[in-house]
Amino acid sequence: MDDGGKAAMSGEAPGGGPVGPTGSAGSAERDGLAALFGDRRVMAILRGMPAADTVALASRAWDLGITAVEVPARDAQGMEALRATVRAGAERGLAVGAGTVVTAEQVRAVAATGAAFTVAPGFDPEVMAASEEAAMPHLPGVATPTEVQGVLRVGGRWVKAFPASVLGPEWISALHGPFPDVRVVATGGVDGRNARDFLAAGARMVAVGSALADPDQVPLLAEL
Repeated sequence: MDDGGKAAMSGEAPGGGPVGPTGSAGSAERDGLAALFGDRRVMAILRGMPAADTVALASRAWDLGITAVEVPARDAQGMEALRATVRAGAERGLAVGAGTVVTAEQVRAVAATGAAFTVAPGFDPEVMAASEEAAMPHLPGVATPTEVQGVLRVGGRWVKAFPASVLGPEWISALHGPFPDVRVVATGGVDGRNARDFLAAGARMVAVGSALADPDQVPLLAEL
């Protein structure tokens, strides 16, 4: 990874300054996620495992060049895994995000772990605002043009297309007609067999979860 990529995932701008809010909450989201993700094409979602197993899988992903990592924090085990993975990432200069963040209370809890960004299955303006106020860019889930328009209206630019396997690559391609500037992360049912289809349709990234349990999938995904 080049110095700019390391800086982005470590929470620093390529020039060495901090990545964070640059004015309004909306500009924090736009600039923050772009800086964190850079030109990465794959994000690993490490869900439902004890902390030690989560760190082990994160380390394998990092070693293969998959440096964008999300750990869902929906329960006590998830929070423990998030804390451990944030610490492990910090040792490598890599940022880790918190997933399944659906309330403002959760935002405050994951902020205390040192998570760099938050991800949600849906779009809640209150959660998005709380996350950005905590200097954590937020990636909201969407499945309709109305939700995409809502995200754009509050200053967002990045969205999580969920569930991507149901929406399909064609949905993402069609979405860019009325919303050419939206940046899509395809999530849900994405694996090494269909990831390229979503990227070819215009997704900026794909997020993969269960596919990471297959040892044959991870190298394929790392090649994207």
